[in-house]
Order: sequence, then structure tokens, then C-alpha cells
Amino acid sequence: MSVAREYHTQQVHYLRKGVTYEDDGSEVTVGWIPEGALILKPLSGVHVVTAFNAGSSNVIDIGADTGNDDPDDYMTDGALGTAGTFVALDETAGVFVATAATKVTASVALGGTAASTGEAEVVICYIPDNDG
Repeated sequence: MSVAREYHTQQVHYLRKGVTYEDDGSEVTVGWIPEGALILKPLSGVHVVTAFNAGSSNVIDIGADTGNDDPDDYMTDGALGTAGTFVALDETAGVFVATAATKVTASVALGGTAASTGEAEVVICYIPDNDG
């Protein structure tokens, strides 16, 4: 989907996208956030369903594809090595999408011995600017 979702009623919106160890090195599109949206950082991040088990590094970057191509402006090196954890967004940039609809991306980065397991859900909660 390449269009930002925005319901006409006052409610929290969200994007959710699964990633696995097979996404290593790829940029996965999580979805689009509409112009003027506020990202709810405490509710946004990555839930590790099954631990990623690469030999030395199991992390994820989450960011916005806004032309400056900053793939980690929401989360940098979020830990994917422990099942059952939720890792909240850790960056201060990007909580207000001001000028245009924004594509949110996730990039899994694994290092060392090749991984054979790993599954997570990226969640971005946001409130669109629909109070006018």
C-alpha cells in the first residue's frame, strides 16, 4: 500500500508489519503515515516473537523514507535477540510528520554466523491531524 491510512473519526491509527531473519539486509516497507501525524513513541517499536540468532549482531533500524533516506531516525539498532520483548522507539527525531505523507521502513541487520530463526512485528502507532 502506498497511501497513508486516515480514518475520519478521532482514534489512534497504527501500522504493523512482520519481519524475519530472511529480511536481513533488506529495507521492508512498514506502511505510510499521513502528513501532520504524531507518532506515539511509547506504543511504537518492535515486538520480538522468536529470537533472532545470528552469531554476533541481531538488530533492526526503523525510519522514514522522506527523500533524505534516513533508515534509522525512529530506532537505531533495536535488539532482536530476546523473544517476548517489546523494544520501543529510541530516537527523538521523526515523532511529528509535518510536510508530507511518509513511508516508514524497517531494516534487519544480522552479523556473524548466519541466523536460522527470528521473527518480529514492527508497530508504529500514530494520531493523524484530523481535529480541524
